[in-house]
Amino acid sequence: MLATTIGGVASISAAAVFSFTLLSKMVERMVSLSVGIMLSTALLHALPEAFDSGADTHKLFATLLAGLLAFFLLEKLAILRHSHHHEGDGHHHAHGHDAREAGKSGWMILIGDGMHNFTDGILIAAAFLANPELGIITGLAIIAHEIPQEIGDFIVLLNAGFSRRRAYVFNLLCSLMAVAGGLIGYYTLDQANGLIPYVLVFASSGFLYIAVSDLMPQMQRRATVRESVPQVLLIGLGVLIVVFLTGAH
Repeated sequence: MLATTIGGVASISAAAVFSFTLLSKMVERMVSLSVGIMLSTALLHALPEAFDSGADTHKLFATLLAGLLAFFLLEKLAILRHSHHHEGDGHHHAHGHDAREAGKSGWMILIGDGMHNFTDGILIAAAFLANPELGIITGLAIIAHEIPQEIGDFIVLLNAGFSRRRAYVFNLLCSLMAVAGGLIGYYTLDQANGLIPYVLVFASSGFLYIAVSDLMPQMQRRATVRESVPQVLLIGLGVLIVVFLTGAH
């Protein structure tokens, strides 16, 4: 309860601060840190935890494959993630084009985020049931991943005509769906401990997919040495944070 509540409020509040003050450079830096945290959480902690559980190795790899394909399909259906267009983005549209497009997708963004946050709550619950330490680091990884995504959501909602207060309140309500997911996940998975390794593998597939298919390509578009050096350093910092907090080797 505490982890999902703090995670939801912290990620939304941080995203609101960045969005409303337009600290774009800090947002870009956070993407790099998020990549390091998500990749190391999945590869150095969650996946080893799942494979050390004694569950069938072939089934765990099948779950990893199914998870990657599921996130790909969710992206295709625009349920999990959505692309963001803004006025002045360099594309030649009539004035107001992007605002109209955002207006059409504003409520869908909130619905998609609510579903996503509900799933995050279940994943946090599964991680805590497997290992409290893993629960904490999973919560931190989800927060780190949510902030850049929520910043984009705020910008779209503001462009769609939401006031700052209304955008914050609706996004906060969606983020608190993680609490409901955490409660359901805790009481459901507690009765079926054998499912925990598979949920952890599915969570890892999400971290891997988002980091590799979304965040890293964004970083690759900034290929100058001036941009690349901080990116590499912050990815390394993200890895070190996970290693330090979890004792992963």
